[in-house]
Amino acid sequence: MSTRQAPQPPPPVRRVREQARDVLAVMAFSALASTALAVALLLVLSLGR
Repeated sequence: MSTRQAPQPPPPVRRVREQARDVLAVMAFSALASTALAVALLLVLSLGR
């Protein structure tokens, strides 16, 4: 009895366009999250006065 598995083919190569779309999505999420955090902080600070 052998415990070896058949070799699996390599994963498909991602295109540059797909990678660029993913990078833009991460950048957009980061910008929105940072803006939301800054607005929330300003709101909390303004209510504390």
